[in-house]
Amino acid sequence: MSNVQSTSRSATSRSASPKSASPSLTFLVLAVGAASFAMLQSLLAPVLPTLQSELNTSQSAVSWVLIAWLLSAAVATPILGKVGDMIGKAKTLVLALAAIGLGSLIAALAPSIELVIAGRIVQGLGGAIVPLSFGIIRDEFPPARVPSAVGILSAVIAVGSGVGTILAGPIVDLFGWHGLFWVPLAVVAITATLAQFFVPESPVKAGGTINWLAAALLAAWLIALLLPLSLGTRWGWGSPAVIGLFALAVVLAAAWVTVEVRSSNPVIDMKMMRLPAVWTSNLVALLFGAAMFAVWVFLPQLIQVPSSAGYGFGATVSEAGWVMLPMLVSMAVAGVFSGRLARVVPFKLQLAGASAVIALSCVALAMLHASIWEVAVISGVYGIGLGLAYAALTSVIVQNVPASQTGTAIGMNANIRTIGGAIGTAVMTAVVTAHHTADGVPEEAGFVTGFLLFAGVAALAMVVSLLIPGAQRQQATAVLAPAE
Repeated sequence: MSNVQSTSRSATSRSASPKSASPSLTFLVLAVGAASFAMLQSLLAPVLPTLQSELNTSQSAVSWVLIAWLLSAAVATPILGKVGDMIGKAKTLVLALAAIGLGSLIAALAPSIELVIAGRIVQGLGGAIVPLSFGIIRDEFPPARVPSAVGILSAVIAVGSGVGTILAGPIVDLFGWHGLFWVPLAVVAITATLAQFFVPESPVKAGGTINWLAAALLAAWLIALLLPLSLGTRWGWGSPAVIGLFALAVVLAAAWVTVEVRSSNPVIDMKMMRLPAVWTSNLVALLFGAAMFAVWVFLPQLIQVPSSAGYGFGATVSEAGWVMLPMLVSMAVAGVFSGRLARVVPFKLQLAGASAVIALSCVALAMLHASIWEVAVISGVYGIGLGLAYAALTSVIVQNVPASQTGTAIGMNANIRTIGGAIGTAVMTAVVTAHHTADGVPEEAGFVTGFLLFAGVAALAMVVSLLIPGAQRQQATAVLAPAE
């Protein structure tokens, strides 16, 4: 019965949409928008040493160029996902694209690290682009095309993330570091214009209001957690500031959960979280996000470490990007074939296999980084895990919630993955910078310890993946849909 209802919803959405555009054209616009946001995940990672030098700041401060963006996206994604379910996903998509453009403008004109971080916070509001895009696919595409469209879009997002690493060097060489913000500004301006004409608005909506108290508590406990994680080495792990902030994070997190449970309009729906497929996939997303960003951010930095340190290759930003090209290619291939592979391998098993690949790749990076070809090959294997994990995570969510809750559910999953990324980045920063040489270069042991640590995190994600049940669309609809 759920398939009949889903088909009816999709048909109604397409006939009622005020804009007439083919699914292929709609998909193209969504893909460009999602890829633009995904590119921001990695575009700055290989350039952090350059920013630190150009803006005369510390490594701890420059790490917040990434952490602040992740934090902003973590808070904004569920809120704008909810807004999309309330007022329309296409309209909210344009607003999210505009936020990326505004943030890019602020950062491009910034004379200091503080304003760059401010621009990145505004950019992070665009995090809702990804769940909104998946929700639009669910609402507007024929049911038979949804799995393949989700898989391809997931691959595009993964590729967009990889492209950021590769394009960072050439952009800096041509335009300076400010170009890292001018280029996204141009792309999202064009995409927002196209979205106005070619992305139809779906009548599949949900009522409610935004719980601003829950949103504020979410932001507060994340800040209280991430500050000591990223600055603990500098402040001292046993210092009153670090211990106090960790304690505050626990208190605020408990208050946030309490508010969410009692709210009729939660930012993150705890009723939905009780669904086995939802809480398990969200836990995997948290672990996956941590392991993904730990490698994404620090592998280019390892490649750029001067060879005089006894490891590293002294590569430029551009050269580091090209070493990671195999990862980009393998992500694309794995993500595209995820939907087809689902005919014989369920998404939960794809996710478990992807987590295992990521874990083994992290172990390999820790043990085998004496030559550039070893790192390139391992990055290619790592990309297979990323591509499959991106596609499988999203598909598990799409299979298990009704259309009216798709934006919220995928937003929740993307939000939790982003939280994991922020935590992973902060932890890896602390591990890598804990020991360094007299001239400030991190010691090799920091990278080795960090990669092994996140190999364990990915292995745990593999175990949790096996707990995810099969497709439960009927059950999810029965639990979440209002009584008729």
